Amino acid sequence: MSAPLLELERIAKHFGGLVVSDAISLTVTPGEIHALIGPNGAGKTTLIAQVDGSLQPDSGRIFLGGEDITALTPAQRVRRGLARTFQITCILPAFTALENVALAVQARSGSSFRFFRAVRRERALNDAARETLSRVGLAARAAQPAGSLSHGEKRRLELAMALATRPRLLLLDEPMAGTGPEETDQVIETLAALRGEVGLLLVEHDMTAVFALADRISVLVEGRLSASGTPDQVRADPAVQAAYLGQEAVDAHGG
Repeated sequence: MSAPLLELERIAKHFGGLVVSDAISLTVTPGEIHALIGPNGAGKTTLIAQVDGSLQPDSGRIFLGGEDITALTPAQRVRRGLARTFQITCILPAFTALENVALAVQARSGSSFRFFRAVRRERALNDAARETLSRVGLAARAAQPAGSLSHGEKRRLELAMALATRPRLLLLDEPMAGTGPEETDQVIETLAALRGEVGLLLVEHDMTAVFALADRISVLVEGRLSASGTPDQVRADPAVQAAYLGQEAVDAHGG
């Protein structure tokens, strides 16, 4: 296995007497899709927030590409190649899909333009944005106001905005949330195409998506990492079956 792209070293976080991250250690290798699953309230989103820098751990260290980024701000982490999508889609609904992605490209490139009107006129930004929209299957929707897109299309637009920053590591917080079966399949196809190119740490409740995508799965229960391994290893773990997957999920995925 190659050297870790992301390494969490005994990350701990408390809110009063509540332990939400209990000495969590895990790795994501370059190009790997690593899924983080667990019941509601297990601490998954809190852990992602510590990785992206919006929440500081009480103890432990976080490394990105071998560099200790524990004390860095979210903006500093983005500049080092980390990007995130959220449970609730974050887009500019009045702007077109192309304009949303162009702004993300602009932020990455450090363009001297300060006002949105200039973004519309900058060809390089738009060309890069169109290419990224194509990667997520939204090229035909480039001129549509983002607010008029379907829920699944908005999820893919947010992914395009994250990809436009050219991340090494992408944190995905429930990208399938609220999507129907067809839209879920489209998101799965888009994410699968990123394998080997971008490291993904994927928080997701949709077990069909998790088992279709993940190279490795880590299971978080009550703030503790209870299991980690390949999908087959996790699916076969009796403790995981009892705590989270359930027999129905095991049977559905070949257990």
